[in-house]
Amino acid sequence: MIEVNFYSVVLMPLAGLISYAIWSRLRMPVEYRQISSHVPSATKTFWSEMVLSWKLAMMQPKDILPFLTDLIRNNGPVVHFNLSGRSYVLLNDPDDLKILLSNTQNIKKGPEYEMLKPWLNEGLLLSSGQKWHNRRKLLTNTFHFKTLDMYNHSINKHSRILVDKLLDASANSNKEISIADYVTLCSLDIICETIMGTEMNAQEGKSVQYVHSIKCACKSVIERIFKFWLWNDLIYKISGSGQSFFKSIKALHEFTDNVIKSKRALLNNSGIEEMQSDSKFEKTKKKSFLDLLLNVLNDTPDQMNDRDIREEVDTFLFEGHDTSSISMTMTLVLLGMYPDIQDRARDELHSIFGDSDRNATMEDLNAMKYVEAVIKESLRLYPSVPGITRELQTPLQLKNYIIPPMTTIAVYPFILHRSENIYPNAEEFIPERFLDEENKAKFQFGYLPFSAGARNCIGQKYAMNQMKIVVSTILRNAKFESLGSKEDIQISTQLVLRIESLPKMKFFNL
Repeated sequence: MIEVNFYSVVLMPLAGLISYAIWSRLRMPVEYRQISSHVPSATKTFWSEMVLSWKLAMMQPKDILPFLTDLIRNNGPVVHFNLSGRSYVLLNDPDDLKILLSNTQNIKKGPEYEMLKPWLNEGLLLSSGQKWHNRRKLLTNTFHFKTLDMYNHSINKHSRILVDKLLDASANSNKEISIADYVTLCSLDIICETIMGTEMNAQEGKSVQYVHSIKCACKSVIERIFKFWLWNDLIYKISGSGQSFFKSIKALHEFTDNVIKSKRALLNNSGIEEMQSDSKFEKTKKKSFLDLLLNVLNDTPDQMNDRDIREEVDTFLFEGHDTSSISMTMTLVLLGMYPDIQDRARDELHSIFGDSDRNATMEDLNAMKYVEAVIKESLRLYPSVPGITRELQTPLQLKNYIIPPMTTIAVYPFILHRSENIYPNAEEFIPERFLDEENKAKFQFGYLPFSAGARNCIGQKYAMNQMKIVVSTILRNAKFESLGSKEDIQISTQLVLRIESLPKMKFFNL
C-alpha cells in the first residue's frame, strides 16, 4: 500500500510534469524557448525548471510571496522562469510596468484565469479582444458618478449593522474578537444588495449556503493554480477539488439565475420603467447593478442576453466580495495598532459631520482626504489582489529586454509596494505619503492595488466609496484597538490575499 501511494502521489505527477513540460516547450517558437539566454532567469536548465515547478506545487500558499520576493531580490526587477512548461517573466520596475499596462494590444489575462471560466464564463474579468472592449464600454455607464451615489444608501445601512455587531460582540464580557468574519459578512450584504438588489442578510446568519459555496469555489481554484497536475481538465474534474468546485458553482449559478429571473419579470411587467419615473424610488436610491444591466438588455437586446448578464453579475460578486472585505479588515486592524492615526482620522470626520449621526453622502466621501490616505496606505501594504498576469500577444519592448509573444508576464503589487526606492521605510504604515502631491507621479505605476492602464479595475471608485463609508462609520461610532503588532499579521497569496492570522481587537462606544 505504501509503495502504491508513493507512485500515485509522487512519481506519477512528476512523470506527467516532465512529459507536459517537454511537449509544451517543443511546440513553442524558438524565441519563446530561448528567452532565458537574454533575460535574467531562475531556470536556465530543464532540471532547474523541474525543481522549481515541484517546489511551488508543494509550497504552502503563505510561502509563495516570500519566495517570489527573494526571486526578485536575487535576480533584479525583471526575472524569467519556466514553470511546468510555461514561460513567465516577473516585472517589478514601474517604468517597465508602465510599458506593459499602457499597452492596448497585450490585455489578455494569463492562463491561470482560464480556470475561472466554468464559473465566470467570459465576463469582464476574463474576456479579451473586441468582446472585452465592447463590454467595458457598456459597463462603464453602470459605474457613473450618479450611479455610484445610488449605492450609498445600502452601504450606509449595512455599515451601521456592522458597527452594532462589533460593539455588541466586544461588550460581551469585554471580549476580544476576530473581525475578519464580521467584515466579510457585511461586505457580502453590501455587494449582494448593490449588485443584485437582493437582501442576503448574511450579517444575521442567513444565506449560509451561498457564503459556503463562494468559499469552496475559491479554495478549489487556488488548489488548481498551484498544483500543476490539476491543470488538466479531465484530472481536475475527477479530483476531489474539482468536484467541490463544480458543485459550488452550480449552486452559485442557480442563485444568480433565480435573481435574474425575478428581476426580468419586473422588467417585462414594466416595473422597472415605472420605478424609474417614481420620485420616491429615486429618493430612496435602491437601484442595483442588475437593474441597470436589465435596462441595457431591454433597450439594446442585441448587446446582451441572459447569459451575458449572469456572467457579469457573477464576475462582480466574485471581484467585489472578498477584495473589499480584506481591504477593510486590514485597514481597521492597522488603525487599531496606531491610535494617533486613528484619532487624526476621527478628527477629520468630526470636522465633516460634527456630532451628527447622518449617513455619509458623496460630498462627505470627497472631503475624507485623510481617511482616503489611510485606506490607500493599507492597500499599499496589503493589496487585495497580490498578483496579476498577462499573456503577451505581441513582442513587448521593455527598457532593457524584448519579451516574446506567448510569454506570461506576472506582476505582484504586494512586492512592488515594498520597493524602498518608491516608498522609503516601506514596511511602515505612513498614510501621509498619499497626501504629498510630489508623490503622485512616482506612484502612478508603482502603486497598483487596482491595476492600471486599459484593464484597471472598473469598480475601483465603487470599492473606495464602500471602504470609506464602512471605515468612517466605525470611526464615528467606536474606538478600537488591535491586541498585537504588524508582526502578528500572517497572510498568504491566493486568488486574493488571504488572512492566515490577525491580532484580535476590542471595540468601545465613543
